[in-house]
Amino acid sequence: MIDIFEADLNVPAHAEAMIELMDAYALDPMGGGQGLSKEVKANLPAELAKRKSAHVILAFIDAKPAGLVVCLEGFSTFACKPLLNIHDLMVAFPYRQRGLSKLLLQKAEDIAFDLGCCKLTLEVLEGNHIAQSAYKAFGFSGYQLNPQMGKALFWEKKLAEMPNLPKS
Repeated sequence: MIDIFEADLNVPAHAEAMIELMDAYALDPMGGGQGLSKEVKANLPAELAKRKSAHVILAFIDAKPAGLVVCLEGFSTFACKPLLNIHDLMVAFPYRQRGLSKLLLQKAEDIAFDLGCCKLTLEVLEGNHIAQSAYKAFGFSGYQLNPQMGKALFWEKKLAEMPNLPKS
């Protein structure tokens, strides 16, 4: 039996399932190949639970954690409406090839509609052809405002922690 629902990270079983699935994702080559740190495992559910803009979707198959989506609300200035960014999506290895990603994406889309969002967004690695195929089948495509300017690129700049400044 497949059960897909928006998690309540204040419920220990939901928090534990999220950490189990996120750690499996982090260990996968598409997630970087390194498990989550002890600090992240200890704090991630509580930190996400503090954010009203965070939406965590869990999938269970036969009462076992099988898939996860972490979405964060954003805002489209061009549409003047909220958007929902799919920040993480994963299906645990034993449960792949069962259409679970489509069900997880549908739940994310349902949440986006309920929030009045104008679109869903996500980023995907160039080499993750399986995920790209699933996203395209669900209706995602590259983003561009003007074809002559090309598609949008997803970039990042990591920020170092601010050093402790002396108190004046």
